[in-house]
Amino acid sequence: MSTIAHRDQQPDAPLAAAGPDATGSGTPAARALALLRIGFGLTFLWAFLDKLLALGFATGRGPEGEVDRFGDAAWLNGGSPTEGFLTFGADGPFADFYQGIAGAAWADLLFMVGLLAIGTALTLGVAMRLAAASGALLYVLMWSVALPPANNPVLDDHLLGGLTLVVLAAFHAGDTWGLGRRWRHVLLVRRLPVLR
Repeated sequence: MSTIAHRDQQPDAPLAAAGPDATGSGTPAARALALLRIGFGLTFLWAFLDKLLALGFATGRGPEGEVDRFGDAAWLNGGSPTEGFLTFGADGPFADFYQGIAGAAWADLLFMVGLLAIGTALTLGVAMRLAAASGALLYVLMWSVALPPANNPVLDDHLLGGLTLVVLAAFHAGDTWGLGRRWRHVLLVRRLPVLR
């Protein structure tokens, strides 16, 4: 067996070993990470829009299944995006804490701003470090609302979502099909790498 790699048969190497741009914007891995990033970004933006307008999916649907789009449940109409989930979904060691902040104006504002900012950053591929850290924190907080998780005593989709966001930032997923490369050259971002 030859140890010489042909041009079309390059040996597999860990992505991290090649540096911050290891995936290269044209590789299948970079495109897959970009699709994952955009998918997560649109998921956050959809949650924001549904809670903002009560579009009848997670928000604006009554207990009998009736839909009241743009109704009282919409945040724009005074509805609370945190009240229902934190009041009725909280269980476990932190239930009292979450039920205590359910529907608080500051909690609603932070939640909605977080959904919008994280979703926009991920979709555009900018501020990936902040988006990943904020999104991972939001996922961990949502995981901790109901402990232990219903289907697994430790792990659930919230923790996997948070981990995925960290991976997206670590591999510069905003550089492919996003504005990440341009964003990193903005003067403020060069001075404050946390904004990268």
